[in-house]
Amino acid sequence: MTAETHSQLASFIWSICNLLRGPYKRNEYRKVILPLTVLRRFDCLLESTKAAVLEEYPAIKKKPETVVRSLLQKITKRPFYNLSKLDFKKLLDDPNQLAPNLNSYINKFSLNVRDIMDRFGFDEQIARMSEKNLLYEVIKAFAKIDLSSAKIDNVQMGYIFEELIRIGAEQANEEAGEHFTPREVIKLMVNLLLSPEKDLTHSHVVKTIYDPACGTGGMLSVSEHYIRELNNEAKPMLYGQDWNDDAWAVCKSDMLIKGEDADNIILGDTFSKDGFPDEKFDYMLANPPFGVEWKQQQRAIEQERDSLGFQGRFGAGTPRVNDGALLFLQHMLSKMRNPKKGGSRLSIVFNGSPLFTGDAGGGESEIRRWIIENDWLEAIVALPEQLFYNTGISTYLWVLTNRKGKARKGRVQLIDARNFWVQMEKSLGNKRRRIGDPSDKGKDPDHIGELTKIVGNFRDGETRTFTEEDPITHQPVQRQRVVSKIFDNEDFGYHKITVERPLRLAFEIQDEKLDALESGLTTVPKLDKLPAETREHVVEQLRGKARPGVLKNRDAFDEWLRHALPGDQYVTKSLRIVLRDAFSERDETAEICTDARGQPEPDPDLRDTETVPLKEKIEEYFKREVLPHVPDAWIDTTRTKVGYEIPLNRHFYRYEPPRPLEVIETDIKRLEDDIMKMLKEVTA
Repeated sequence: MTAETHSQLASFIWSICNLLRGPYKRNEYRKVILPLTVLRRFDCLLESTKAAVLEEYPAIKKKPETVVRSLLQKITKRPFYNLSKLDFKKLLDDPNQLAPNLNSYINKFSLNVRDIMDRFGFDEQIARMSEKNLLYEVIKAFAKIDLSSAKIDNVQMGYIFEELIRIGAEQANEEAGEHFTPREVIKLMVNLLLSPEKDLTHSHVVKTIYDPACGTGGMLSVSEHYIRELNNEAKPMLYGQDWNDDAWAVCKSDMLIKGEDADNIILGDTFSKDGFPDEKFDYMLANPPFGVEWKQQQRAIEQERDSLGFQGRFGAGTPRVNDGALLFLQHMLSKMRNPKKGGSRLSIVFNGSPLFTGDAGGGESEIRRWIIENDWLEAIVALPEQLFYNTGISTYLWVLTNRKGKARKGRVQLIDARNFWVQMEKSLGNKRRRIGDPSDKGKDPDHIGELTKIVGNFRDGETRTFTEEDPITHQPVQRQRVVSKIFDNEDFGYHKITVERPLRLAFEIQDEKLDALESGLTTVPKLDKLPAETREHVVEQLRGKARPGVLKNRDAFDEWLRHALPGDQYVTKSLRIVLRDAFSERDETAEICTDARGQPEPDPDLRDTETVPLKEKIEEYFKREVLPHVPDAWIDTTRTKVGYEIPLNRHFYRYEPPRPLEVIETDIKRLEDDIMKMLKEVTA
């Protein structure tokens, strides 16, 4: 069966949706089609062994459940069975009792299938279709479809079901985007992940593949296809986890339909209840939701971070609570095999936030630092905009491994793939573009193959030619663009230094400042909160003293104040120190204020920071970039921090000169002429 035939059969199954029109909206069709496809497939697979199961069950039904399950699965040669006398054809014999009979039929399946149907919430759809008099016709239509293994094997059925998942996701548009990654994006991820692997062609090679946010299982399926097409004797083992009931049910159904170990698809939250706490994997892929907060899991995550450190998953730190994307990456990195045991490769889709969000020393920066200093980051690919169903924002594909080749050690490749796209014939939610894939659309350029080649070439400054619109003539022009750049790991690191300048204050006793102090209206909270009696006493004392004028030395002012306000029941040494703030102003011509050790005191208002590339010496940078402008500055070394960011867009920035004034003037004149012409037509 060819890919075209798979698509045709999937389209035929989906055409049953015509019966649902009216009571069901387009984005709800999958709630019926997917569960019924699963049921019909299992119905066909169990047909030949049904009589034997029904004959055997009475003799063993009193045995432990695990024994019963094992014995019946031996008969069916499948990881599931059904104890009902009904099947799809017999269900149609009693139209008036179809709904309760269908529920009874489902409840007679083995627990793994019942669990899937419960998560689909299919009993609600049965009731809904029955109420709208649709159920009989829909079951009748499915009963006519032959999904037996004699006609369609597990691999072929997997293709068909995945096509149904794709159609359903596209019909649902934005609603499905959270759980469905476009196929061409997955293909690119899988190609970049697996194309360097030399051992995939070995006979009966076993590889484990894991997705911690598996959704409907698209990444797992495409990875499996890639390996099986390369080597039909290979044994890819698929693992996944998701906490959305509907997506999990679809993914687990897909695994059961293809004969995979569906028990490896876990329902639950990856962070608070890791479904595979002791497992390590060969390959990992994920498209975690963008910008989703992790407040619900915060307690469990922070407890693991604080108690286990790097022995757990989150020892490097935690990102801000409104975006948990980097938590998924840390989780995946914790599941890498030891390089001595083969190591691991992984790929993950992010928005732009994980590239640069977070200051030096902050959670995100520390996570990036941990990754880069361990030399795990292999490449980042900037994808075209408007690729995803539920967002049009910029997205980036990260590739990481703990077994880099010799040429890549200590280096990171950045790829600008933002021009590798084809316009969609019809928009699907926010998806208006696709990465060219001739295996899907024959007329498309092979963008996936080209990008895989660029990453594999590992060349700095590699270019490609693209057709772009000229900003002046608005005509298409051919332009050569750099698409690949190679950097050392240290190129993404920096020291954030704190530059201090000395505090310079001038002091003067003025009437308006005395009035403010007496009224409790200074800008110094500690003074304003003093008892009125104390403030009035201080003001009275100061008004009666000869004023020294402007003093530009703090020690001189302190000495004058000590004589003007001798200690009594109101005045203390600490009060005189606070009074400095009431009568001081910053003055660049004043003398530097010093601490008890005679060292210059920093001015918080003049404090600044500088970012120094990690490869550059801080002292040399400071002498060159800071001291010529502020000769009295110094570095507070106790505040120096190391940070990491990956400014991919900056590295591929292309300066576009503004249009010449003559061209702008011509455009304005043309627009004015058009406006005048339209006005004449209106007034004619």
